[in-house]
Amino acid sequence: MTAILIVDDDPVQRRLLEGILAKAGHATMAAESGEAALAALEGPRGGEVAAVVLDLMMPGMGGLATLEAMRARGISAPAIVQTAQGGIDTVVSAMRHGAFDFVVKPVSPDKLQGAVAAALRVEALGAAPRRPTRAGGGAFSFRDLIAASPAMERVLRLGRKAASSGIPILLEGESGVGKEMVARAIQGSGERRSRPFVTVNCGAIPENLVESILFGHEKGAFTGATEKHAGKFVEAHGGTLFLDEIGDLPLDVQVKLLRAVQEGEVDPVGGRATVKVDIRLISATNHDLIQRVKDGAFREDLYYRLNVFPIHIPPLRERREDIPLLVQHFVARLGKSETGGRVKGISAAALTMLEAYDWPGNIRQLENAVFRAVVLCEGELLTPDDFPQIRAQVSGVDLGDPEQPAGPAAQAHPAPPAVAPGAAEAAFGSLRAIDERGDMRSLADVETDMIRLAIDHYEGRMSEVARRLGIGRSTLYRKLKDMGIDPGEDRPERLAS
Repeated sequence: MTAILIVDDDPVQRRLLEGILAKAGHATMAAESGEAALAALEGPRGGEVAAVVLDLMMPGMGGLATLEAMRARGISAPAIVQTAQGGIDTVVSAMRHGAFDFVVKPVSPDKLQGAVAAALRVEALGAAPRRPTRAGGGAFSFRDLIAASPAMERVLRLGRKAASSGIPILLEGESGVGKEMVARAIQGSGERRSRPFVTVNCGAIPENLVESILFGHEKGAFTGATEKHAGKFVEAHGGTLFLDEIGDLPLDVQVKLLRAVQEGEVDPVGGRATVKVDIRLISATNHDLIQRVKDGAFREDLYYRLNVFPIHIPPLRERREDIPLLVQHFVARLGKSETGGRVKGISAAALTMLEAYDWPGNIRQLENAVFRAVVLCEGELLTPDDFPQIRAQVSGVDLGDPEQPAGPAAQAHPAPPAVAPGAAEAAFGSLRAIDERGDMRSLADVETDMIRLAIDHYEGRMSEVARRLGIGRSTLYRKLKDMGIDPGEDRPERLAS
């Protein structure tokens, strides 16, 4: 029998949630803290927990710390977080820590029951989408990466250059941007393509086990070491070792890592002799390592040893041209595997909404959103209603006809109309920097005029306006709301673009 684990330090709130879920026919378990929740999830009844309703603000281990601990321990039960503060920063932080959905206090019974039902439905079909593999087998390479934006073209260009050498590479970028996929493409495009590719998430390893997992240990080296363990460096011998979230390594382990990189040898815990290894090292981080060096949390000598060939992978909000291609890829793969091919595509309205969202969790969040939508969809096309979490955060966007299929990706971003020579200069010449008194105008006033001008220049096509101004569509609509600008006043017929 499955149950919903309710985690809240307020006994009244726990009883309220138990009542709402019991009315919907769910069995429940309760925990008064993050520590108690982890104990329940790892206890004898942990296997019964199908979903978690988790309060973010608790004394001791808060909701975000609990989410992080669940991820580090491999607990995959979907978590629905509840917060008294519905700000976007709170939601973004929770989603980045792996939350499935969120509800705002005072919680609506319909909203909570709907979120739990969706979580259970996704959990029953596998909890997370399967990772793509190269079609037809063979090594994963840059041809298999889905990217069309200029920002990613630079990444691919640098990656191809790096693949031809054994130079240490540092991949920098936010969580979920695809650092591991780029690392696999580098390995699959070089001389080690047929050799092992070993990944280590440094942020998910308990601190007392990091050294043993990386460098290995001898039998009896410490309590619980009942067998000899080779370690990830030895496993990757002859191939590539990918150290993800390397900024989370403890300082004492960083000393050993520096020696391993410099000398090509490791010291197993409890071992009497060093072990020679031949690896290609690719590291990745979502931290600002320079700042961590300044804070004393990362060794400067190790940083310069790893940062020989840095590649920055931009967040999805800075390469929106990739969204249609990624969505089509996920829909094609997940629609076939999860619905037997019933879900065939996505509506133009839903794609417009996904392009307007800023995707704080990047490609990983987009993939999971499409996965949930495919599971929940009852028709052949994904519509905005199949993305309730995204729709709730993207307001003021004219989505057009929700049933109209999305066209080819090449048509998702039509080119701006041709402008006669001199017309642009004349239009933008009207953007005044000096007011009638001869004083500089405020930035807010100039920004307002710039946005009005852009809307007029691009004939109300808000995707193009946002792209040319270098901001996300959701940011653009927030600014319009704050400025009291109605973009549809003069050209309502063009806003569906």
